[in-house]
Amino acid sequence: MHNLFDIRGKKAIVTGGTKGLGRSMAEALLESGCEVVVIGSSDGVHQTAEEYRSQGYPCQSVQADLRIREECYRSFEESLKLLNGELDILITAAGIQRRHLADEFPIEEWDEVININLHSVFIFNQLGARIMLKKNYGKIINVTSMISWFGGQTVCAYAAAKGGVTQMTKAFANDLMGRGICVNAIAPGYMATDLNTALLADKERSASILSRIPAGRWGDGNDIKGATIFLASAASDYLSGANINVDGGYLVK
Repeated sequence: MHNLFDIRGKKAIVTGGTKGLGRSMAEALLESGCEVVVIGSSDGVHQTAEEYRSQGYPCQSVQADLRIREECYRSFEESLKLLNGELDILITAAGIQRRHLADEFPIEEWDEVININLHSVFIFNQLGARIMLKKNYGKIINVTSMISWFGGQTVCAYAAAKGGVTQMTKAFANDLMGRGICVNAIAPGYMATDLNTALLADKERSASILSRIPAGRWGDGNDIKGATIFLASAASDYLSGANINVDGGYLVK
């Protein structure tokens, strides 16, 4: 059973790996013996990698603005070079949030959300798959959201992007599963991260959300680690196209 979840020595790229759930997912891989390249938008990504190296983990870093298509391609290639051209696991956790009423949503912010939360995910999935196909094995893990099932409020761009990633995950799974690559997604519930600062600050809304979570609390980064290792390991070799809810039971209440 231990061997089923053993990912020691695997090579991984994690976008958005410097904070929030992305950092927790990268940390889960590092703690399990993977070599990881984290991609982040600020120069803080290098500090993050250094922190992990100081603890003895093999972590490297690439800074990139994933709003820009060329930066997606460049950062992937740089990450791959740091991994000596090998890739076993890809996690696309980079994401941003912008909040406006749908009828007032600025087109510039719509583009910003779609570029990072959807377009960059497609590019990394495609590039990652091409490398994994050389050995007919790999694990791609996308990060969606409960917004994949409902529309939310004041988050129309985020909802559109995450809905797109959910369907794209299925499409990639259909094209790649028969060639040894599993493509799945994790749909986090309400997590106490920077992405949900506005919700956490709204006491009434936060209390309303909490009342519907059977677990009795908001989630945190540690709650995402188990699903990450499952999807990154041989334990999930017969699973592809899935969107796993990690939400404390919110969606089933």
